[in-house]
Amino acid sequence: MKSRIKRFVVILIVLGLVGTASAAYFWRENVQPVSFVTNTMTRGDVLATIGATGTVEPEEVIDVGAQVAGQILSFGKDAHGKPVDYGSVVEAGTILARIDDSLYQADTAQAEAQVQSARASLQRAKADLEQIKAKLLQADRDWKRAKQIGPSEALAQVSYDAYETAYKAAVANVAVGEAAILQAKAAVDHSEAALRRSRRNLGYCTIKSPVNGVIIDRRVNIGQTVVASLNAPSLFLIAKDLTRLQVWVAVNEADIGKIHPGQPVTFTVDAFPGETFRGEVGKVRLNASMTQNVVTYTVEIVTDNANGRLLPYLTANVRFEIARANGVLLVPNGALRWKPKPEEVAPAFRQTMKDHAAQNKSGSQVTGKGVVWVLEEPYVRPIPVHTKMSDGTMTEVEGEGLAEGVKVVMGTVAKADDKDATGNPFAAQFMRRKPANSSK
Repeated sequence: MKSRIKRFVVILIVLGLVGTASAAYFWRENVQPVSFVTNTMTRGDVLATIGATGTVEPEEVIDVGAQVAGQILSFGKDAHGKPVDYGSVVEAGTILARIDDSLYQADTAQAEAQVQSARASLQRAKADLEQIKAKLLQADRDWKRAKQIGPSEALAQVSYDAYETAYKAAVANVAVGEAAILQAKAAVDHSEAALRRSRRNLGYCTIKSPVNGVIIDRRVNIGQTVVASLNAPSLFLIAKDLTRLQVWVAVNEADIGKIHPGQPVTFTVDAFPGETFRGEVGKVRLNASMTQNVVTYTVEIVTDNANGRLLPYLTANVRFEIARANGVLLVPNGALRWKPKPEEVAPAFRQTMKDHAAQNKSGSQVTGKGVVWVLEEPYVRPIPVHTKMSDGTMTEVEGEGLAEGVKVVMGTVAKADDKDATGNPFAAQFMRRKPANSSK
């Protein structure tokens, strides 16, 4: 009985060992090897840029307002004889709109009447002065005769005193007459100033364009009443010259140190997909703004718009050109970021893989030291490189063993059997030996 039990245990152990070995064998035979995805190292140009978003703005905008209050009666005519509206081309002096001027005409007529009245008062004061001077002359003669005769039986003391008083009164009246003339002249000046003011207000009822340009915004309609109080109401927005535009870009404080006047810039707008526009940095505004603890500076980009394709207030996707290198060796950034598994590395270089593991990062711009992997069938081996400029897709590299046309590994992909690849993970799989590793 004991011998049967021993034989049974031995048989179970042998079957277990055989099953384990078979499973290991079949697992080894069914492991799907990987195929390395490669890309070719090329030689070309690389451009380092900073990306930002901005808005297309007219280079110079004139805000035309109203200095008087009233109702808009009509609009003027543009250069083509059509009523002034959005997009109208106007010249300096072109009538843009007319405000109801009935009240201002009445004020002007009243001021003109006041001027006439003041001038008449001046003439009267002058005439009064001449009359007063004539009385002074008579009083002077009477007073001189009285002094020659003196108080006596021929001239009573009362008459003598009367001639003296009359003379002094006449002298004082002359001074009063001269003061009245000065007052009348001041009244004339005051009334004439009031007349000029009323005429100027009357002229403000006709809104004219101060410059040559294009109407980019009309902010009033016929029949609307504008009220000019502390702030002049805005009626029209005129772009002085649309052949030169600006792009106002908000640049993060971390990148503003790399921006300088005259720096070349490229940008695109959604209105013209696939078309690239060029410009240059005009100035960096110093009045920074903070939004959610993020500090940004506004950068003005000047661009030529002689063909008139760009329109004001389009959203622009801007790229500032920071640096450029021509004819350098380039590798895709994906090759610098890819990290193989230990078993995929050639045994002689597995320690090198550990040394460079910390350098394989997933940043959009790789700088400093790095490593690329090339095929050494059936493994891969590393090549240390010095990374320089990057445009976000390709990076300039230098290092021994690098040359144009060298294939660098970008990643791996499982190599499936076409006949057994049914797409159903639960379908039966036939156990057959797979081919060795290959490159793509």
